[in-house]
Amino acid sequence: MSNKSYVVGFPRIGEQRELKKVLEKYWSKECSFEEVNECAKELRKRHWNYQKNAEIGHISCNDFSLYDNMLDTAIMLNAVPKRFQHLSNQEQYFAMARGNKEYVAMQMTKWFNTNYHYIVPELSLDDEYRLNASKIINEYQEAKALGINPKINIIGPLTFLGLSKRIDNEDRFELFGKILAVYKELLTTLSKLDSNIIVQIDEPFLVKDNSSAVLSLIKPAYDALCSVASNLKLIVTTYFEHSNEATKILVNTPIYGLGLDFLYGEKNLDVLQIIALSGKKLIAGVIDGRNIWKCDLEKSHVLLECIANSVPKENIIVSTSCSLLHTPFTLKYEKTMKAEIKNWLAYAVEKLDEVALLNDYFHEGYTHLSSEQKEAFQNNQKANELRKSSPLIHDKNVQNRLTSFTKTKRDGEFKERIVLQKKRLQYNDLATTTIGSFPQTPEVRQARRDFKNKLISQETYEQKMKTYIDDCVAFQEECGLDVLVHGEPERNDMVEYFGEQLNGFGFSQNGWVQSYGSRCVKPPFIYGDVSRPKAMTVEWITYAQQQTNKIMKGMLTGPVTILNWSFVRNDLPREQVSQQIAVALSDEVDDLQQAGIQIIQVDEAAFKEGYPLRKANIKTYEQWAVRDFKISVSSAKKETQIHTHMCYSQFNDIIQTIEAMDADVISIETARSGNELLKIFKKVGYKQEVGPGVYDIHSPRIPSVDEIVTQIDALLEVLPKEQLWINPDCGLKTRKWEEVKPSLQNMVKAVEIIRKRG
Repeated sequence: MSNKSYVVGFPRIGEQRELKKVLEKYWSKECSFEEVNECAKELRKRHWNYQKNAEIGHISCNDFSLYDNMLDTAIMLNAVPKRFQHLSNQEQYFAMARGNKEYVAMQMTKWFNTNYHYIVPELSLDDEYRLNASKIINEYQEAKALGINPKINIIGPLTFLGLSKRIDNEDRFELFGKILAVYKELLTTLSKLDSNIIVQIDEPFLVKDNSSAVLSLIKPAYDALCSVASNLKLIVTTYFEHSNEATKILVNTPIYGLGLDFLYGEKNLDVLQIIALSGKKLIAGVIDGRNIWKCDLEKSHVLLECIANSVPKENIIVSTSCSLLHTPFTLKYEKTMKAEIKNWLAYAVEKLDEVALLNDYFHEGYTHLSSEQKEAFQNNQKANELRKSSPLIHDKNVQNRLTSFTKTKRDGEFKERIVLQKKRLQYNDLATTTIGSFPQTPEVRQARRDFKNKLISQETYEQKMKTYIDDCVAFQEECGLDVLVHGEPERNDMVEYFGEQLNGFGFSQNGWVQSYGSRCVKPPFIYGDVSRPKAMTVEWITYAQQQTNKIMKGMLTGPVTILNWSFVRNDLPREQVSQQIAVALSDEVDDLQQAGIQIIQVDEAAFKEGYPLRKANIKTYEQWAVRDFKISVSSAKKETQIHTHMCYSQFNDIIQTIEAMDADVISIETARSGNELLKIFKKVGYKQEVGPGVYDIHSPRIPSVDEIVTQIDALLEVLPKEQLWINPDCGLKTRKWEEVKPSLQNMVKAVEIIRKRG
């Protein structure tokens, strides 16, 4: 059979989250770094063998990371901020990612429009870049020792620069010459490893709407890199969208091949003729690396044949659309999932078989498949047909309600609502609160597991959760926070929790996906029409409100975030699925306010990451995303205050959209970026209230009172105290109480100091 199959990259956290567990042991000083390295080495071996056993022709090395590939690239280039340069080895590496007692971590933001976060390199004109290729060399040699001849994955120079930031906020691409010199040295070093080396250079930055100045760097970059050594074959991969402008340039460089995403970048079909004329290899991304649905192999085969009408078949390599990092590991641990639904799915390991089978079908023809392969192909077709007709998917009641739902926004304008709200709620300027969650202690997680496994009764479980809520409320009152939260002990995840109570959602036992570092999420998947059978949060929120005379916030996850943090059905437009969720949430908002809850936070943490990467598609997304947030809160009365929260967002280009959402209060992440994000709110004359995060919760360090005072003073340079709320930059679920308590106490003390100043 043909050996042309290709996988862009593979998950690294481990099928049982082995890497997560050993990292967290190491950070807690419960094991040595040698133990981390041993675990990592075993995982790499296992992952390579999964691909080898599936007969994947092109297997990656250096797609593995102990934290993040962009961070690894910064280390490779010696792009280390000055505050970390005195540290060595793993201490430096993890301090850059997580911070330490002395210094804040580097900024973290979303990898394009996925839920994976990367560490943002900090660059300066004074940087002295030099090569450290030890990680890449070691992993290549590991693979070779196992009988695998891997391609080497690296993040490309244009993507590295495009996704970095200059500490003086000037143009990152001024550093192009210095960075390119190190990349040339890297490739020279790699060329000495073997007689024939394939290097996959990831350049997803090229799928964005880049300026002519950036595009003008492509040819000199790849002319230079390809000239390093004759035994190197360079493949430039892009994904998540089309990269036609870049492709038209890259075909005129000496690269060996191009990796293009034909699922999320359909316009890549428009440049097939120029690829064909160039004679370059085309790595055709036709197996979905971002979703969990079983591939329709016949449909994908038709797409490949369409591509082959332009590009010679012998130059086409069948591939995943992007790295499988964005999918769960394997279905083999899913023991409780309904068999019918499980048969619709393919996780990373299962996608390997899809790549291999589709590759053989395309290159050899159906008649040349083995009997086992033919059976697998027939089972694939049967599963896809059964899914289309399943009664689990379609709900006429949901469809009818959607067509008859007419209330698309709440009553009253903000200037009218805020007067009523302040009169009712009586909160101070610089009101203090948190984003919603408190630490998920081992005891809380154990109680949830025991209840799920029927080891404790519902009554015992609820009592444990209420005891935790009591403790949360008592601490917040003692701390002096103005607006309280119940702590969310009953919630495993801010999306999964709601999905479990909505019709149309499915769940996995082991469908973990890396979010950042050791942080993993287990996204639900939306397979059918969405509805809310009963109230989801009212009982817990009203119980918490009964324990205090202070204001208790109701906490919901917004429709766009539920959508963006789920694996979404691919048989219906995303905007229709989002609208179904929004209508269901509007009922929950109404139930909460009817139960006496006066502030309701509808989090849209993932609003920005759902943005299309191309400007031409943004307006449509904004229209339905804003529509659905407004539908979800449309039942709120004028005096009910609606909050929302957004993470990792560059607001300059979406500030009008945020205004259109019309939330009364928005809290945002600003702790790692100073008051820069906030300036755009002042620039546009933003009228609603804002809660900029005053300390970073993704780091274990405890901010001092003076540090927070300085942070608040910086905020007050931008917006008046009457418009500001004070809060951490995100939920506190992943932190420990010994970090949370002093941090919040210092935050409240800082506000008291500033209030006394008048």
